[in-house]
Amino acid sequence: MTSRITEGAEPKHQQLRRILLELATVRLAPGAAIPSERQLIAEYGVSRITVREALGQLVNEGYLERVRGKGTFVAHRPVQSTLHLASFTEEMRAMGHVPTTVVLVREERVPPSDTAAALRLDPDVAAFHVKRLRMADGAPVSIDDAWLVADAFPGLLEHDLSGSVYSIIATEYGTPIDRAQQTVAANPAADDVATLLGTKTGAPLLEFDRVSYAGERPVEHTRSWYRSDRYRVQMEVTATAAHAVA
Repeated sequence: MTSRITEGAEPKHQQLRRILLELATVRLAPGAAIPSERQLIAEYGVSRITVREALGQLVNEGYLERVRGKGTFVAHRPVQSTLHLASFTEEMRAMGHVPTTVVLVREERVPPSDTAAALRLDPDVAAFHVKRLRMADGAPVSIDDAWLVADAFPGLLEHDLSGSVYSIIATEYGTPIDRAQQTVAANPAADDVATLLGTKTGAPLLEFDRVSYAGERPVEHTRSWYRSDRYRVQMEVTATAAHAVA
């Protein structure tokens, strides 16, 4: 860091905040350590109060995070998504993130009864089960636990499932998924989900339950768990003629 703090109209804590903000957003990756209070005091010739004021502002704004007994680190900024139908891979790339996927489960077996009902399958009919850990810029963001109709996509499990399954379905099978019905709920993380997402049991998660369609046929039932500190949903809400407010 080469910027200097000087006497002037701009308060010293604001000058230091600006320096640290550049460090957190340009020079360092998420999870990297910020210099200690003692180092910042020595390098910039400012007081401990000034350092703590600058750090506190950036922690409150979500750019930095404190870990007790370890120090202050660059925070993992939340991925912000709009509500629309797209694969995780496509969505992350469109927002400038690097998506990666770990395939946890790929199998063909009889799905749970609620999934069979959602996909309009007889109770003893097998489906494809694909469970994946999804990451953005190397940080765990979500777990997708998907069931897909097997007779609609024969041989699907033989494909590379670390990318966009929606793209495979559209290009290889000619039946693009074009709509979905989805609900979102806030739920605490179960032990196994928390472990995979690198968070604590009971931490708040966004849980998505989605049934996707190709034409009029339901072909996918997915439950997804997203870390609420790393994923946010943005939506535009408009008043219809029937519900307009005077």
